Amino acid sequence: MFACLHAPGNSTLLVECAGYFSPLIEETSADTVVFDIRGLRQLYGSPEQVAAEILRRVGVDASLAIAANPDAAMHAARGFHGVTIISPKRAESILAPLPISLLGGSPEAGYTLDLWGIRTFGELAALPPLGVAARLSDEGVYLQQLARGLGRRQLRLLDTPLVFIEEMELEDSIESLEPLLFLLAQMLEKLCVRLRFHALSTNEIRLRLGLERAPEFALMLKPPVPILNQRVLLKLLQLELHEKSPKAAVAKVHLQMMPVKPRTTQHGLFLPSAPEPEKLEVTLARIRAFVGVSNVGAPELTDTWQVDAFRMGPLVMGVQEAIPSLRPKLALRRFRPPCPAQVWCTDEGKPARMFSSRGDGRIVACAGPWRTSGDWWSGADWDRLEWDVEIRDLSVARIFQDCFVGKWFWEGSYD
Repeated sequence: MFACLHAPGNSTLLVECAGYFSPLIEETSADTVVFDIRGLRQLYGSPEQVAAEILRRVGVDASLAIAANPDAAMHAARGFHGVTIISPKRAESILAPLPISLLGGSPEAGYTLDLWGIRTFGELAALPPLGVAARLSDEGVYLQQLARGLGRRQLRLLDTPLVFIEEMELEDSIESLEPLLFLLAQMLEKLCVRLRFHALSTNEIRLRLGLERAPEFALMLKPPVPILNQRVLLKLLQLELHEKSPKAAVAKVHLQMMPVKPRTTQHGLFLPSAPEPEKLEVTLARIRAFVGVSNVGAPELTDTWQVDAFRMGPLVMGVQEAIPSLRPKLALRRFRPPCPAQVWCTDEGKPARMFSSRGDGRIVACAGPWRTSGDWWSGADWDRLEWDVEIRDLSVARIFQDCFVGKWFWEGSYD
């Protein structure tokens, strides 16, 4: 089933009303909108009840038609005033009084039909199909099918990007955070309602504040997961504004949410429970306010041989399953900081004995050295010789020599 709304000069209202009932919308002209209403019977009842709900929602004087195909609904909405319900068996008889001009078509076909004295849908539908095909070719056959209410085509869907923006220009400027948060709460509520209506969520919030006698203030939040909780979003904005507050009174507020598909998760029966991402994000925002943005996130290894070299990357929510290893591996239990040691070497330069606060003993086997160095261009360069050694009555250990100062350190033990 398809519905068509026709109201001259109200294109925006018609599209908005159609979007409330269906995502499949065709804006046929500036005053006509056709949309798919299959499935609404389960929500509202009979076609008459669906039509009453659509008219109640549109809010303007409009003609409405419901039919089994888009063309029949469109012709009826343009040709009849009020509500028209067309069942598939009665489509031809209901459309029969409509003027032939509603069918459109080429000027040549219209001129020929006018010479024949064809003025209505019913008169065209009554003509012999073979004669129409012989004199008007494929176009005539198509127009006759439309006149009989037998059109079959897909909707030319309206591709309008969804924009979720709330803007408010203030009569009196705001100088403190509390009244600004009160306004942001109202704007967030409206945007969340619209997002929820379209079954969407958001993972990016853009706030722009027009300031008095100062440059515009801009703020962007990017939660790691899609969120549609007004209180959580307001709390995130509050924490961010506490950290980066505008430097002048606010005269204009512009808030935009970028729409994304909502987050769907499937929890396993034997996986440990994790905190709610919304609550976790608020906690992380509080921590960022205390320790700084650059000190909160997920550690990422950098492309270098330097020990303990990492950077803080964005925190990505989710559970990653560990890939089991098919071969046993040694684990190095590192000491932080490394333990200073004294190492005696052989004439060949191999470690022979070691003494440290963690233990001492003779080295019975060793492997190495492995020399690593780098970052000589940055002022934070390093240069070291690493050995894996087996110490009698102790364990297998990793030791290294700092080539800059010539000192030895016990870095860790192998498990």
